[in-house]
Amino acid sequence: FVRQQKALGKTEGFIEEMMSGQKVVKVFNHEKESCNDFDKINGELFKEASKANSFANILMPIMGNIGNILYVCIAFIGGLLILSPNVHNLSFSGQALGIAVVVPFLNMTRQFTNNISQISQHINSIVMALAGADRVFDLMDEEPEVDNGYVTLVNAKEVDGQLVECKERTGVWAWKHPHEDGSVTYTRLMGDVRMEHMDFGYTPDKIVLHDISLFAEPGQKVAFVGATGAGKTTITNLINRFYDVADGKIRYDGININKIKKDDLRHSLGIVLQETNLFTGTVMENIRYGKLDATDEECIAAAKLANADEFIRMLPEGYNTMLTSNGGNLSQGQRQLLAIARAAVADPPVMILDEATSSIDTRTETIVQKGMDALMKGRTVFVIAHRLSTIQNSDVIMVLDHGRIIERGSHDSLIAEQGRYYQLYTGSFDKKEA
Repeated sequence: FVRQQKALGKTEGFIEEMMSGQKVVKVFNHEKESCNDFDKINGELFKEASKANSFANILMPIMGNIGNILYVCIAFIGGLLILSPNVHNLSFSGQALGIAVVVPFLNMTRQFTNNISQISQHINSIVMALAGADRVFDLMDEEPEVDNGYVTLVNAKEVDGQLVECKERTGVWAWKHPHEDGSVTYTRLMGDVRMEHMDFGYTPDKIVLHDISLFAEPGQKVAFVGATGAGKTTITNLINRFYDVADGKIRYDGININKIKKDDLRHSLGIVLQETNLFTGTVMENIRYGKLDATDEECIAAAKLANADEFIRMLPEGYNTMLTSNGGNLSQGQRQLLAIARAAVADPPVMILDEATSSIDTRTETIVQKGMDALMKGRTVFVIAHRLSTIQNSDVIMVLDHGRIIERGSHDSLIAEQGRYYQLYTGSFDKKEA
């Protein structure tokens, strides 16, 4: 039954994969091969299901006939005892063994075995549930994400030169530091991010980042450049605390990032990923996802900032147009504009743009870039981009290679050095590197 459940999961996963990737299947004329692969996987499911059903079909009659066999055995043994010349020496609860004892005992046996028979009729479902539960229990046994942070993010306002926590949204954020004596102190959120001699590996034997040191002062735009697998996205994942590093290796406004609660840390960050995820709901609801208490006016302002307002108003119902299937009724560029608007409405002090314009056509990229420039103004920004034309105005460009920063500087200074960045920008690789 366990093997049947695993085969069923494999089959369902294959079906989902083929359905979501049906365009690629059709473009490459892979229908026949996909059908053959399905027949093979489905054949394994049929084989395991046949074994499980055969076991259940054998088990149920056996369990059902146990009652009959037990009934016959008790009746036979009871009859022999009654006919035995020594029967008068046997008694049960003070009553001599006879028909009056054997018949009620047979009735009790029948009632007991009927319950077993009823259970056996559902044995197939019971065993399948137990097989599935084993996988559920494995998931439940996974250790939950540990968060030992205690510094939180709060709304604040300045009173007599001192930051004071307040409930209403003021546009001013502060880090709240609790102390052992019960007192608290507040420091303004600035967006200063620093890494110091940081090494990181997803597993102890596979280190992907080596001796990374960088800093991004408030309002600076820092860009990461490098080949696929160089470690660009890993750095941004560490800033988000999707993975933890040793204490003190990353500091946010001078605070050890491991001491900041993950929810509060991520609340201070805005992220636009290369792969856009939209949810079933209206356009307005998807933009508001970045800030759940945002007003319609704030969402519209964010859309205008991202240059998405024009195409949204051209939709059948404007901002009330329903989106389904991850925004399947929108183009890739339009979906990316909505993702940028969603980040803009959150108004975070730090932005992470993970190749946010790499999947957009050149014309749309120009539109998006204008919105991005407005969005990035006054914020600390980390940018990952393959199109180097989008990062020329960065304050600092970091060139990564195999998890190491090999060059850093402005666009002009790196071009003047004619190193790796110059080669990436001009496409002038020598044959050995190619």
